[in-house]
Amino acid sequence: MTAVIEVEIVYALPNIQVLKKMTVPDNCTVGEALALSGFLEQFPEIDPAKNKLGIFGKLVGPHTSLQSRDRIEIYRPLVIDPKEIRRIRAKRSLGSENRKS
Repeated sequence: MTAVIEVEIVYALPNIQVLKKMTVPDNCTVGEALALSGFLEQFPEIDPAKNKLGIFGKLVGPHTSLQSRDRIEIYRPLVIDPKEIRRIRAKRSLGSENRKS
């Protein structure tokens, strides 16, 4: 009998968060676990070669070996650069202060 380990895979969209617990072979990689999970069929926008992947917040590649109880996280691309968001907020804040004067 082949040894297995338990892992979780998580993916979040603005309106839904999916967490799947599953068992995989002991020598499984992140990419193999994603293929086994059904996430790639359920969410065709996920591309392990393009989407960033992580295990508990640490970036990893699809060839990274899994350990028991790892949580694979699938990250979506940013819609806007966080620095740009701060610039926009700062401009709005300055604009509202000028109107109060």
